[in-house]
Amino acid sequence: MNQKDSLQSLLTLLSEQGIKDTQILTELEKSFLPERQSARVDHDRAERCGFPEVILGQKKTAEEILAITNTILEKASIALITRIDKSKAPLILENYPEAFYDERSEIIRVGATKIIHPGKLLIVTAGTSDLGPANEAYQCALTFGLDAELICDVGVAGIHRLMRESDKISKADCLIVAAGMEGALPSVVGGLTAAPLIALPTSVGYGASFGGLAALLAMLNSCASGISVVNIDNGFGAAYAALRILRQKA
Repeated sequence: MNQKDSLQSLLTLLSEQGIKDTQILTELEKSFLPERQSARVDHDRAERCGFPEVILGQKKTAEEILAITNTILEKASIALITRIDKSKAPLILENYPEAFYDERSEIIRVGATKIIHPGKLLIVTAGTSDLGPANEAYQCALTFGLDAELICDVGVAGIHRLMRESDKISKADCLIVAAGMEGALPSVVGGLTAAPLIALPTSVGYGASFGGLAALLAMLNSCASGISVVNIDNGFGAAYAALRILRQKA
């Protein structure tokens, strides 16, 4: 008896026992179809874009984050989780005790980092209050294998502080400049260097800053030519843009 006849005999037997066709089909689906998952990990992301898929922890449960992390690490040597708050982090750290967690930037990194892309990335903040998104950019950049340095609190309210860092600014191959309030710092830095500059608006400021919208619009309207602008508080996006730029140096 061939496989087709054998299967037909089994279906006939089940039918004679009063089992409906719909029940049979349901059981066959469970046996032969893969289990449905809420996330489908893109294992080819690193080959296409330069880094494995990154997990956005926001709006995911800790259990979902852990499951996706496990799946990524089946084929990759490093996993990066962004926007994971301190209520969800413990489960990941229990399963990966060696992982790095930075509470301020809400970043978890599982796996070791090393500089693999040439070029210097300088991350500059207008104020200490901008350190949340700036730290996100810094930790993501390190995870991506970039040679990154963070300079804090050199905003336009005390422009002499920025001038003291002019040597580092002139030697940088790419810059991320984070600012809230009126968002003026990227325009100033953009007039001091020819290197690619990514402006990072932050949600820092009083009422009329509209949660970073004023800074975003100021950066989009910058008179310093050629500045790129990412979304409000999007340190991850700024770091990934820097990765795309600096990979070209290779």
